[in-house]
Amino acid sequence: MKIVIAADHRGFYLKEDLKEWLQKLGHQVIDSGNHEYDQTDDYVDFASKAALQVAEDFDIMGIFFCGSGAGVSITANKIKGIRACIGITREQVESAKADDDLNVLVIAADYTGQDRVKEMIEVFLSTPFKGEERHVRRLQKIKDLEK
Repeated sequence: MKIVIAADHRGFYLKEDLKEWLQKLGHQVIDSGNHEYDQTDDYVDFASKAALQVAEDFDIMGIFFCGSGAGVSITANKIKGIRACIGITREQVESAKADDDLNVLVIAADYTGQDRVKEMIEVFLSTPFKGEERHVRRLQKIKDLEK
């Protein structure tokens, strides 16, 4: 699977650790930055670039990191076609993917341990969208808002 990842300085080290893990699982990882630790960087730059990649290719999933998760989540959701949310638990991520066809998982690097992050990522990447009428209807309403 193709996965685009992105992080600011607060999520940088977690992104780097998980990039290698994702590659070992056989995923094609596209790193949209930051490519070096820079305490003065801005999450907007990396989240927007990565979200555009996800929006342009339905075969790409996104995993974005920042300290609280809020900044990259807000940024990503400004891009048409992005459905991003902050992962809290594996169950919540499973629900978001199955019901809302989540295409970007956001990780709050300051508040989420690596083991829990791995669990959430595994669920995010393996859970299919249910495609039930009510969920499709709701997603269409979201698409209508983007026009």
